[in-house]
Amino acid sequence: MIKTIRGGATGVLARSTPGAGKMNGTNKGRAARIAAKAVALFCAAAVVLLARPATAAELAILRNGFSIRHEHRLVMGTNTRLFLAADDSSFTDVPTAEITGYEKDLSLPLPSPLSAPADSHASIPAQAGSAKFPPAKFVPPPPLNQVVNTASATYHLDPDLVNSVIHAESGFNAHAVSPKGARGLMQLMPGTANQLGVNNAFDPEANVTGGSRYLRELLERYNFDLVKALAAYNAGPQRVEQYQGVPPFRETRDYVARIVHDYNRKKVAQEIALKKIAQAAEAKQKGEAKPKPVSTKDPSVAHRAPKPAASVIAAESPR
Repeated sequence: MIKTIRGGATGVLARSTPGAGKMNGTNKGRAARIAAKAVALFCAAAVVLLARPATAAELAILRNGFSIRHEHRLVMGTNTRLFLAADDSSFTDVPTAEITGYEKDLSLPLPSPLSAPADSHASIPAQAGSAKFPPAKFVPPPPLNQVVNTASATYHLDPDLVNSVIHAESGFNAHAVSPKGARGLMQLMPGTANQLGVNNAFDPEANVTGGSRYLRELLERYNFDLVKALAAYNAGPQRVEQYQGVPPFRETRDYVARIVHDYNRKKVAQEIALKKIAQAAEAKQKGEAKPKPVSTKDPSVAHRAPKPAASVIAAESPR
């Protein structure tokens, strides 16, 4: 029977359960211990994160307007060594006086070709020595001259021309970044690189292949007029068509003149070298063709008439 107490509250609601105070105290103690453990774990994680070295990439801003992406750097006398990878496997030395400052690289990191999604089969480690999953071997990247020669042969270009473009664009720095955002050896803009299928503009092989393809397309577009093609490579085809030739920009005109001069210098040097080789071969041939002096001690030999060359060859040739 439910008794009614003063104030209208029923006995069931007003009556206290035996041992309720003890249970509440136990729950509070347990909650306090859980909270203490959570705080301890949070502090430990914070200490570990703070102890890890910072690996955020930076951009070294150069006086010529380019920038070099690097993981960390080391000042060595008058030069600064920029480490391009976190494991110090590759680096480039730049005069410290040519660096005007440093900036954080806010671009997204490029995915590693060795990484794979967690749900892919590549994430499952293969057993060592398995015939089905042979151990992966590290393949070093090909040298730059081989990359240039391969790309030039693919798109029917002179390797000297491709090298001259690389020299003018990046100074053979595979990690160069221009103030406008062009990247790599042949300075591909992100939009152009995307159209050419270049996923990693800092990969020399992909960059040179895409840049050579783009240069070939421009040469075909302007009927193999090298000056117009180079101007379009620098300022864009729209500007060349707008001004019906090289745009009146100092940067573009200097760019075209620099590449043409460098390319012609290589060709002249090659012609001189070929002439020297031809002259040396001709002099050697003349020296071998000079008749040997014949001894006059034997009069029969001295007055013997030589056979015609044709008859000598015919006599010695097999029938």
